[in-house]
Amino acid sequence: MTEHSSFFNPYTHGFIRVAAAVPRQYLAQPARNAEDTIALARLAADQGAICVVFPELGLTGYTLDDLFHQTTLLREAEAALEKVLKASLSIDTIIVVGLPLRREGAVWNCAAVCCQGEVVCVIPKTFLPTYREFYEKRYFSSARHATFQSIVLAGAETPFGTDILVDVPGIPDCTLHAEICEDLWAPVPPSTQAALSGATILLNLSASNITIAKADYRRLLGAGHSSRCLAAYVYAGAGEGESTTDMAWDGHAMIWENGLLQAESRRFAREEQLVCSDIDLQMLVNERMRMTSFADATADCGHRMRRVQIPDLRMPRLASLPRRTVARYPYVPADSDRLDERCFEACSIQVQALATRLEASGIQRIIIGVSGGLDSTHALLVAAQTMDRLSLPRTNIHAYTMPGFATSERTKKNAHDLMQTLGVMAHEIDIREACQRVLEDLNHPASRGEAVYDVTYENVQAGERTSRLFRLANHLGGMVLGTGDLSELALGWATYGVGDHMSHYAINASVPKTLIRRLIRWVADTGRVSDSAAVVLREILSTEISPELVPDDSGTGGTKPSQRTEHFIGPYELQDFNLYYTSRYGFDPAKVAYLAYTAWHDRSRGDWPSDLSADERHEYSLGEIKHWLSVFLKRFFGMSQFKRSCIPNGPKVGSGGSLSPRSDWRAPSDLSAALWIGDLERSVPDELPMELPAADT
Repeated sequence: MTEHSSFFNPYTHGFIRVAAAVPRQYLAQPARNAEDTIALARLAADQGAICVVFPELGLTGYTLDDLFHQTTLLREAEAALEKVLKASLSIDTIIVVGLPLRREGAVWNCAAVCCQGEVVCVIPKTFLPTYREFYEKRYFSSARHATFQSIVLAGAETPFGTDILVDVPGIPDCTLHAEICEDLWAPVPPSTQAALSGATILLNLSASNITIAKADYRRLLGAGHSSRCLAAYVYAGAGEGESTTDMAWDGHAMIWENGLLQAESRRFAREEQLVCSDIDLQMLVNERMRMTSFADATADCGHRMRRVQIPDLRMPRLASLPRRTVARYPYVPADSDRLDERCFEACSIQVQALATRLEASGIQRIIIGVSGGLDSTHALLVAAQTMDRLSLPRTNIHAYTMPGFATSERTKKNAHDLMQTLGVMAHEIDIREACQRVLEDLNHPASRGEAVYDVTYENVQAGERTSRLFRLANHLGGMVLGTGDLSELALGWATYGVGDHMSHYAINASVPKTLIRRLIRWVADTGRVSDSAAVVLREILSTEISPELVPDDSGTGGTKPSQRTEHFIGPYELQDFNLYYTSRYGFDPAKVAYLAYTAWHDRSRGDWPSDLSADERHEYSLGEIKHWLSVFLKRFFGMSQFKRSCIPNGPKVGSGGSLSPRSDWRAPSDLSAALWIGDLERSVPDELPMELPAADT
């Protein structure tokens, strides 16, 4: 094992692997069901799962009706459990199985949590459906009727009840709770109490029969419950082999994490199935930490539950990427329908916000600088839609392109074409002469023809543009609309003060560059502008991103930029990824790099956004990811907070967050990035330390 071999173990980064099993059911054959349970549990352990959950009453079958009062069946069910226990001594995973148990003059529908030859606890079912096709109260007693807290099972005293949490030593925050089928359908499932008391992995042993559209309802329950509880929800449903006397079964297994479906079985399959996924425990705990309402609910409704620990369990030593989808573009859905909805919402939020700001201020004119680049293009599109919404003429938008020392003919033409096709008041102000005078006043070498293109040279141009826009706003009675985006704020890629950092309203301040690119393409492709405007938008999208502040070698501006933004600060698609997981979830650099490698190392992997061409689909090595993450950390933590501390107002658009000090992000302006850089250097290798197994990648 190399120094960095643990880097590719998902357990190192706060993940745990869980599994839901759907065996073939053999009615009233506990011994045979135990054999299948053992085989699937062994498979789950081989795949690195820390726990595997089986269907309700899986050791006997669910559809046995009055047979649950047969002594022979009940005795053989416990014998089957002992068979599972014996096998579990050589299986490195927690096995959660369902069986009927007769104790204290009643039969209980139970989940037995087994590990290393022990029954750690038994959790009985609380809500027994006795309506329509269900008659469970005829056979079983509800957990609420239990007057005891332990039972003797497999020769040992075993905790019994719904108020039991199972802690897994050696894995921080890994706490399990189990409930059974109908418990999830109740208004207040037992797992709600468990989550408020610390459970992060909620398990459900189910024998939910299938009717038309019922699977969709299960998905709604899983999504809603896992998101409200800020937890994982692992659901294993009964399938092939259950009696079809009056019901049918689809073998539905699901793994949810905070409202998102991570894995799902193939329903109505003939063969047995094992569904695995990696759950991000660290993310769940971080979300609970931030969500003050969760803490309040814990104080109001939580109570002390019994906690038991599983016996020593060898932690999986994996060398794999996480068994889950990690989207390359966290701000941009890959699915075309969701992308369309996301773009519609983002634009609508911005238009509504800008319209409200104009109405509240009594201002009816917008002043905007148009460079021919992505950000000003999108801001101008929003401004045009806002005027339409307010039934004001688009000529109330005064748009200015202000060519400087390095403005290319291509971007200048794009700016003019865009203003013309959108029907706004188009202007051009050449700032070169004014900037030359400022450089002369500063006695700057460039004023004497020397090729000194330093930050002063660049910011004289940026400052001149913004100064003109503010004075034009005074003169015309308008509002300066900012164009800078979330990605630039994160990286500090903006001229502070009287520069593109400042405006009257920062309409793009919480929209990342990757989403702005999609928004422009969406407008062009969905008929929201004229055909001629769509042509201009596509031309702008094909233009390389550049600040255009430093001339090329010829000094004429040319047709290609001499400055290539992404060569300085990194690919925006990668830096937006780093921003999302650093600011939204607070992950450490090693985990961000691990996720980035998962998402970006293989160009041939599917799930690209549908609007990306083959040339726009990139991949990055681990070394490249580490390099650009280092750049991100230095700029985000160490160089640019002072700019974010005083940004203008602007609407929060996405759940990915805003960097406004009045919204999602507050931090000291004099912070050092040393802590994060040191962590990155220590924990992330420069190259692959090993060959990853193909099956896990």
